[in-house]
Amino acid sequence: MESLSNKKKVLEVKPLNFWERAYLPAIAKGLSITMGHFFKKPVTIQYPEQKREFSENFRGQHSLKRDENGAERCTACGLCALSCPAEAITMTAAERQKDEEHLYREEKYAAVYEINMLRCIFCGLCEEACPKEAIYLDGDVVASDYLRKDFIYGKDKLVEAPLNQ
Repeated sequence: MESLSNKKKVLEVKPLNFWERAYLPAIAKGLSITMGHFFKKPVTIQYPEQKREFSENFRGQHSLKRDENGAERCTACGLCALSCPAEAITMTAAERQKDEEHLYREEKYAAVYEINMLRCIFCGLCEEACPKEAIYLDGDVVASDYLRKDFIYGKDKLVEAPLNQ
């Protein structure tokens, strides 16, 4: 019997006073927080008009570089694809014809060079692994798009423009 009376005491609820029922303390606290933030400098920027400065070690979009003669530096050695932890780089090697004039470097080149930007983690290991310094992560931010296939960048998007243009 005593245990039932103890349970009744535990279940008794203290009635709320007028201020607690009106939630005025909570409203006042919320208004004070709002007013405190109202006079602070905003942390957001107006993106298309204003752009943030990037740090020195920012790694942007990939670019395949050309040498001083205007030819692509990539010799399709595959070290960048091997060093990529996300397996985002695929390439197909091809050979130059021996009868080509001004053949001044290795006979191999990358016929197909693709980077899946959805898989890329921008670690920079491909840049470090390249013995010919052909790939750099020095571009802008990768643009957004709606289709997955548009994030597979081929040589048309990666190779920099020739110097004489």
